[in-house]
Amino acid sequence: MVDSISPTLGVIIMMNNYFHDVATALLAASGIALWVIIKNYEENTDRAATEYFLRLYKGMTRIARFSLYWILIGGVPRTLFYKKFEWANAVGHGQVPAIIVKHILAFTFVGTGVYLWLKFNKKVKRIKEEYKKTL
Repeated sequence: MVDSISPTLGVIIMMNNYFHDVATALLAASGIALWVIIKNYEENTDRAATEYFLRLYKGMTRIARFSLYWILIGGVPRTLFYKKFEWANAVGHGQVPAIIVKHILAFTFVGTGVYLWLKFNKKVKRIKEEYKKTL
């Protein structure tokens, strides 16, 4: 069944899947990085630190959004070609347990990333409100 995919399409699917995995890890990593940054920020909340923190948050939010968009958009072709590309290859090489673990990790990473961003978004809104009061 994998033979029905042209070499060019196979490379495109493989690259999409690779970047999809990278985006998944990046979403979780950015959430963890934000956690570290907020923890350190809360120990030093002067005006300069707040301005720096808000700039960092803005940049990190772009990274997280891009990751989430890639996860959602890149997930469409990945899902469409899953049986022909990933599943067929895993079954053919006896790697079904590995692909199951990979999917558990991927869902955990996405869930962790989304959870952390939602949790810290509330804190950042509070920080922004307090900062505006000082202007």
